[in-house]
Amino acid sequence: MFSRLMLSSCLLVFLLLTLLWQWLDFSHEASVELVQQSLHKELAEHMAHINPMLSQGITSDAALKEAFHDFMLLGPSFEIYTLDPGGRVVAYDAPQEKILSPQVDLTRIQAFLNQQALPVFGTDPRGKEVEKIFSVSELRDPAGALTGYLYVIIGGEEFDHWQSAVLARHQQRTWLVNLLISMLFALLLFALMLRFMTAPLTRLSKDLTGIRQQQHKGNSPTLPGQYEGAREVTDLANEINSLLAQVTRQHQQMKHQQKAKQDFLLHLSHDLKTPLTSLLGFIETWRLSGDDSDRDKLIELAASSGHKLQQLLAQLLELCALENQTIEPKVSRFELSEFLLDIHQSFESKALSRGVNLQMEGGDLQLNTDPQLLTRILNNLLDNALRYTPSGGQIVIKPLWIKDRWQLMIRDTGSGMHQHELEALTQGQPKAPCFEEASPLPQLGVGLAIVRKLATMLNCSIHIESEPGKGCSVYLALEMVDAQKQQSTA
Repeated sequence: MFSRLMLSSCLLVFLLLTLLWQWLDFSHEASVELVQQSLHKELAEHMAHINPMLSQGITSDAALKEAFHDFMLLGPSFEIYTLDPGGRVVAYDAPQEKILSPQVDLTRIQAFLNQQALPVFGTDPRGKEVEKIFSVSELRDPAGALTGYLYVIIGGEEFDHWQSAVLARHQQRTWLVNLLISMLFALLLFALMLRFMTAPLTRLSKDLTGIRQQQHKGNSPTLPGQYEGAREVTDLANEINSLLAQVTRQHQQMKHQQKAKQDFLLHLSHDLKTPLTSLLGFIETWRLSGDDSDRDKLIELAASSGHKLQQLLAQLLELCALENQTIEPKVSRFELSEFLLDIHQSFESKALSRGVNLQMEGGDLQLNTDPQLLTRILNNLLDNALRYTPSGGQIVIKPLWIKDRWQLMIRDTGSGMHQHELEALTQGQPKAPCFEEASPLPQLGVGLAIVRKLATMLNCSIHIESEPGKGCSVYLALEMVDAQKQQSTA
């Protein structure tokens, strides 16, 4: 990057200095021509006045050839010509083949005679489409009639020859000096630009190094965000701050998730340990007891604890499958009443054994969802409701029209939903439950976590109303259609 910047700086400075040198050279040449023409403005007039033939208006070649030769000896850088009134070259002191432009532009001559601002350039007879500064005077006969012009080129062919030789001798030295000056100036410019550009980057590097110290002190890592003289570096610092904030949030989320996993494993060990301890306790009691009268009761209790343990393991496997997104919903339309009838038959005996009144109403509604996933949601909710509803209580499942849509309500008259279970049913990431190590652990509620995952898969929102000691109401916002209204509309 810096090598390219250095090369670009050198080329740019060299180009600028070359243009500046060319402009100065052009300005110097124009100034010299202005001075030369100003100094020799009346040269042609003086020549015509001191020469007897020119003062009489004679313009012929034979008569003036010797006079022209004498004039050129006085000033070899001047070329002298006489022109007829139409501007055509008549007399000159040069071989015929050197006259390449025998016609001189009279408009330039008239501009000079009319005192136009100098320098005024006219036709060079010895060049093809070449213009040079000149001096000119009118030639008139004794009667005052215009017979032609005395036309003097200032800086003629001889002058150009010597000037070219001098320039060729010094041109190489001039370009070498120009190149050295360009390189020195480019190095200075590069050093200033490098200092200006790298100062904000150096500060940014120091600030990034200081982030480690901020992390050791427990502070949130941030950059100042303002770097004077470098808007790009400031934008870069702002982007780095955004990334740092995002990384910090992700780090905090990972810490919360790790804490939640630790608490989950602690709860899981408790939930698995309870039925396993009961199972082993009943078996040990049966083994040590010599009385066979309680054998059937102990076996039944041990089997019940084994079923609880099996149910917990099955729920854990189901939760893992949902977390890995290996289950895809299969949406179909079915009757709500028939669906609830199947659910009622599955839980009727369990509700009767606990002395709980189980009521379900489906009406004429139809559901448009996955029946198997919805069955697993209701199974987990009913298991939870039966667990906390005492004997003589009631559980009701029925659809209600709430907030311009149908919702399926599951209401019980139990002890109400605990805080950790409400968090498990909340859509999104649940918070890790807080508890004291010496206090008894609450039940894990794996089934409620499964409900949350399944509801998310079905795009079904869950609303919970619970008051300790008065029961709990769960509302599932499912896609329902009134069959009677649909038929009447059709």
